[in-house]
Amino acid sequence: MVEVVCSTVIDAPLEAVWAVLRDFAEAGPIPGSNLAGTLEGGRTAATVGATRAAATQSGDGAALRERLIDLDDRKHTLKTCLVDTPLPLYGYVAHQSLRRVTDGDRTFWQWRASFATDPQRRGDFAERIAEDVMAAGFASVRERVSRTRSAGSEPAVMRVARAATAATAPGPLEAAIVQVSRHGGPEVLENARANVLPPGPGQVRVRHSAIGINYIDVYCRTGAYPLLTPPGVPGMEAAGIVVDAGEGVVGFLPGDRVAYAAPPVGAYSSLRNIAADALVLVPLSIDDETAAAAMLKGLSAEYLLHRVHRVREGDRVLVHSAAGGVGLLLCQWAKKLGAVVIGTVSSADKARLARDHGCDYPIVSRGTGFLKAVQDATKGKGCDVVYDGIGKASFLESFEALAMRGHLVSYGQASGALDPVDPAIFSRKSASLTRPVLFHYTADPETLRAMAANLFAAIDAGLRAAPRQRYALSQAAQAHRDLEGRRTVGASILVP
Repeated sequence: MVEVVCSTVIDAPLEAVWAVLRDFAEAGPIPGSNLAGTLEGGRTAATVGATRAAATQSGDGAALRERLIDLDDRKHTLKTCLVDTPLPLYGYVAHQSLRRVTDGDRTFWQWRASFATDPQRRGDFAERIAEDVMAAGFASVRERVSRTRSAGSEPAVMRVARAATAATAPGPLEAAIVQVSRHGGPEVLENARANVLPPGPGQVRVRHSAIGINYIDVYCRTGAYPLLTPPGVPGMEAAGIVVDAGEGVVGFLPGDRVAYAAPPVGAYSSLRNIAADALVLVPLSIDDETAAAAMLKGLSAEYLLHRVHRVREGDRVLVHSAAGGVGLLLCQWAKKLGAVVIGTVSSADKARLARDHGCDYPIVSRGTGFLKAVQDATKGKGCDVVYDGIGKASFLESFEALAMRGHLVSYGQASGALDPVDPAIFSRKSASLTRPVLFHYTADPETLRAMAANLFAAIDAGLRAAPRQRYALSQAAQAHRDLEGRRTVGASILVP
């Protein structure tokens, strides 16, 4: 299949652009024709099933027919397909979507088309769709919106909407933030306000719609990790909308849906600046809350399973904290890869949840006393890989749970930092120890986007990554109490 994607920004509110775009009769040229076409069968222009027809560009009298197959006034999306064409375009389907550009009186419009054609014609038709259909459609709708507004015929509801989203002059924008006043317990998280300056070179200003909560935020709050100097804003994961971009930024436009999981800290805010190299575009199939919940945990699962230790069919895998945010993803994904999955959890309820997410042998344990159950599950063979995010309390037992030539992956320390270890003990099993850091793997933008694409594809294929707990941004302290008190399962998010 060939996929063509084009986008533009129109200087008008979303309601005004949608009022024009949803008029299927005037929705720009039909692919293969330089004409918009005329409606058939007396249907109205915005009715699903409406079909319009036009002659081909060659003028040979052959007909082109395009049908409206979906229209959503709430999401501002529409979908069309070609039902008749003498051209070698097979399975042509186009999706169009509008999104409001935050902090501005503008609309972001994305147009995607996919089709099959003869191999030698792929480049030619991709160029023709981009230029003769999409670019022409952008120009047509832009001109119609401008003409309608200048004639003073804009409905009152649109004028109200435009007034509510009046363009913000370039400059600082106020944001709600949660800051760490000093290192300590959840009580040091304080709600405040701050001004966010325009983005600098290489930066993008993002308005958050959802913010991920992770155990690394606890380490930053307590001072266990030297990533935050009080007073400072914690958080390394969020999803939202691009407001504007600084000098030298390529690939991100106002209105783009983006997500990130990267230092520096600062995600516990309604708005922030972040390096463009840390961002990935979020596909239409994934909502913002899932993106915010999945980025850090999902990228962690991706690199642990595919890069740190490549899990293969038949591998015996032990996942600690199997009902946690990373744990549930590791269990599901490892199971899809064909592994036998063993997991430790802290309660019977969490054991049931882990089993529902692919864990074959959930073991109720608080980080110790799991070795016999692992040996029973593996018939004494041990595990090919152990994913240990607990740290001090589980480390030695995790080593004992390894098979010969097993791999212990220590990727966290929820129970405290590891005690000094004599490397000689690993010679007993020719075992290996890895202490990986996600951000070392995602530092290269190209690698980051490849990892994110793998994650998003897995979610589209059924990997469950949506958040299981939601808190208002102002409730960040309670969210930390619940996380540290083991009262959460799966992923949690903050909503500004």
